[in-house]
Amino acid sequence: MNFLKYRDNLLYLENASIEKIAKKNVTPFYLYSFKQLEKNFTYFKHTFASTNPTICFAVKSNPNLTFLKKLRNLGSGADVVSMGELQLALKAGIHPSKIVFSGVGKTNEELTFAITKKILLINTESENEIDEIIKIAKNKKAKVAIGIRINPDIAAKTNKKISTGKKSDKFGISINHCEAIFNKYKLNKFISIQAISVHIGSQIKNINPFEKTLKVVDLFLKKLKQKNIKINYLDIGGGMGIPYSKSETIFNLTKYGKLVEKFNSHHHLKIIFEPGRYISANTGLLVARVVYIKKTKSINFVILDAGMNDLMRPALYDAKHEVIPVRKNNKKSSNLIEFVGPICESTDRFITYKKYQHLKQGDLVCFTNVGAYGRSLSSTYNIRPLAGELAVQNTSYKIIRPRQKLKDLIK
Repeated sequence: MNFLKYRDNLLYLENASIEKIAKKNVTPFYLYSFKQLEKNFTYFKHTFASTNPTICFAVKSNPNLTFLKKLRNLGSGADVVSMGELQLALKAGIHPSKIVFSGVGKTNEELTFAITKKILLINTESENEIDEIIKIAKNKKAKVAIGIRINPDIAAKTNKKISTGKKSDKFGISINHCEAIFNKYKLNKFISIQAISVHIGSQIKNINPFEKTLKVVDLFLKKLKQKNIKINYLDIGGGMGIPYSKSETIFNLTKYGKLVEKFNSHHHLKIIFEPGRYISANTGLLVARVVYIKKTKSINFVILDAGMNDLMRPALYDAKHEVIPVRKNNKKSSNLIEFVGPICESTDRFITYKKYQHLKQGDLVCFTNVGAYGRSLSSTYNIRPLAGELAVQNTSYKIIRPRQKLKDLIK
């Protein structure tokens, strides 16, 4: 995070003291930097300026209303995967012409709502879904713009739990079957196939899978051209990875930008991106407090008041988020330190360190890079309230979603 710094051994986000914020708010809580959000979005937009894409932020990565309003003001659209996300995007003031609806299991109710709102695209993932859209459109005497999500059967070189572009994955229509889909529906008067959509996975830090994907798309577009089938959009999805630690590879966004520019110089399509993590991950911290320290001969378990209910990614994907102290000191622990949560599950563990600084009961720590798939994956497991969400404002802060009240769970 560019705006996360120590001053006199105390941690600040922008110009706000995290320790002071924690004195006035129940931990754990999420804390965001909107300066970082603006920096990330502006950099992404600038990198792809030559193709002038529509940037549709993946709402699933951070569905906070204030967060989405900030992105709207920066010119962002929205990628949604449910009626709830679509309603939230509209509530944030994002124009329907900048909203794409993705996902494999859109219901009749969800499709009807999206069609009524006249969003930019519904990215379809099966013939059943296309037929459902035609049925709704016919009933409403409408013509609906859709995209066909292709499955290119390309390994994304990422965690298998977030791979979406292999033929064994549930997403998209096999590239080998897509030509038949176009032939079947190209003359249908209730739909207009406006786009090809492709999204091969998440947290991809190597450009090679994207390069392979564009080659597959290039060949497919040439086949369509030979049949005089024209489309207007290419939705490339998201998936660009970020470094969760200093030792991790940084994705070369500039190189990717040049790759997309070269590709589109041959096809002249309107490009859509659906970034989530790349825009939002490093905007957020999860601030937690040490409840107890359980010492053994080989390891000290630092038990926090934040658990897998607050930050699911480590339990779900074996993901590692760096944990940094809010107040630094020069004392080092001789034992291994493992940060764990209070939840009654063996998977409620976060990260292990050698020679971490000395900690005591009541100390504050921060999980980094939790602005994406942090609060959005949270639950009330063990009947624990959802953490509050705050955003720094110069030297102070603003509550942008209050902590859930325990009494609201006891019903």
